[in-house]
Amino acid sequence: MGIVFDIQKFSVHDGPGIRTSVFLKGCNLSCIWCHNPESIKSKPQLAFESSLCIGCRECEARCDNQAHDFTDGAHRIDFTRCASCGSCVNGCLAEALKIYGKEMSVTQVMDEIVSDRIYYERSGGGVTFTGGEPTMQFDFLMELIGACRGEGLHVCVETNGILNDEKRRRLAETVDLFLIDYKATPSALHKELTGMGTEEVLKTLAFLEKMERPVILRCPMIQGVNDSENHFAEIRRIRDTYTNIRQVEIMAYHSTGRKKWETLGIPYRLEQLESAAPEQKKRWEKMLRGQKEKQVSLEGHTQ
Repeated sequence: MGIVFDIQKFSVHDGPGIRTSVFLKGCNLSCIWCHNPESIKSKPQLAFESSLCIGCRECEARCDNQAHDFTDGAHRIDFTRCASCGSCVNGCLAEALKIYGKEMSVTQVMDEIVSDRIYYERSGGGVTFTGGEPTMQFDFLMELIGACRGEGLHVCVETNGILNDEKRRRLAETVDLFLIDYKATPSALHKELTGMGTEEVLKTLAFLEKMERPVILRCPMIQGVNDSENHFAEIRRIRDTYTNIRQVEIMAYHSTGRKKWETLGIPYRLEQLESAAPEQKKRWEKMLRGQKEKQVSLEGHTQ
């Protein structure tokens, strides 16, 4: 059993062809720009959209932990009291409350995946396991990968690359394509922005090259935060060093994830930052051009 917080059908940005993207909960990083903050914690968690609340107080009546408070008529939640049991969600007629993450078996997830087999076959697509950081639920992930291999499906894993040697080896033996995140330069800045440095990411890239496993390098770009010339220079160096890198994708920052942080009761550290403008995206893309053999593409989201 594992904790899944989303399964997206007909995904076209997480590997080749039409894919099903399976989002596993839990992450070993804490990126300050994360647009999926509901993925960071490993367990299910409550979210509250205050603008939808109609003040019926049914949630307060159902909660055994007194997490809901309506003092002065305003609905506030003490998330530290919440057990994510879902009782309040079930009683919320306005759908202002939801639980991110649910326990699923390998069979349940595979039922979702194989139902779209015809689209994978026609488009050259398959399955992408992402998160969060999918390797945080490593045993569950490996069972899912094994089940997909048994069905003859193409498998991608999106990972931040911060893995130990055993995980690198086992993944390299079974995964068709890796989507590796590279987030900041130098390593000290990467640690400041995400919680960890780049050393293990580079080890993973080197190992996958040795194993001849193809990689798409994904680089979230946040204006004024990590879009320095030395970071672009390092991305170009990595691109030109590792022969297994098939493509580089710039994941331009957007601010749409900001609301999720609020609904989870988590302070958002990039409050004043807006989504990257089209001209900014073009400038970033231009800075990565220069090697014909390897494609540079620009996607509209970050992770």
